[in-house]
Amino acid sequence: MNYETFAEVYDELMDDQLYDRWLTYTSRYLDESDGELLDLACGSGVLAVRLAQEGYRVTGLDLSHEMLELAFQKAVAADVYLPLIQGNMLDLGDIGQYDIITCYCDSLCYLPDEKAVGKVFQEVAAHLTETGIFLFDVHSIYQIDEIFPGYTFNDQNEEVSFLWKSYVGEHPHSIEHDLTFFVRQEDSGLYHRIEETHKERTYPIETYQQLLREAGFTSIHITADFDQDIKKDSQRWFFACRK
Repeated sequence: MNYETFAEVYDELMDDQLYDRWLTYTSRYLDESDGELLDLACGSGVLAVRLAQEGYRVTGLDLSHEMLELAFQKAVAADVYLPLIQGNMLDLGDIGQYDIITCYCDSLCYLPDEKAVGKVFQEVAAHLTETGIFLFDVHSIYQIDEIFPGYTFNDQNEEVSFLWKSYVGEHPHSIEHDLTFFVRQEDSGLYHRIEETHKERTYPIETYQQLLREAGFTSIHITADFDQDIKKDSQRWFFACRK
């Protein structure tokens, strides 16, 4: 997936209220606000900035330089301290230890296979303190198999118009999203067309549990849709994990 151009319009896609719910979910699992928190796949930094505003010592990590530029701008505008790291969550390297590591917005679903998911779990475990907690969400199988296929969405404002179409992917429990944007250019007033295809996949809860245990996590608490009971039609699964 290439975020080089997608970064320009990323925030247009996101429901702003979701960030409030991720913030509330995260706060529910934290005893105090003075721990070191790493936000994996932080994207344009909306959640990381809100966490910093709540008093958490936050570092954001993302693969995309363009996304980190947006995150930096948001941190400056909010007047918060937000260290940012350009890096790959498949190999976190020497970035230190953290009391809390988060990975939201189904970012793990963009990984190519369960081996890669397991590798991220291992990297997270290696960079968590002994009493640390790992919080993440993924799409449920119901969301991928029943909700997304055939989904279409169109929206526009003065600056951006976009079309979103989703269809079944090549792997079990996978989906592909075709996104087409028309972004107005300030200098000419003409619209620049941007096309992106985003591929996501998920796995049974039991697979995530097995991969987490193999990475060294012994306490795994699973809920759905921002800390609700898991149901057949739950759309997101949430995991709170400790070593």
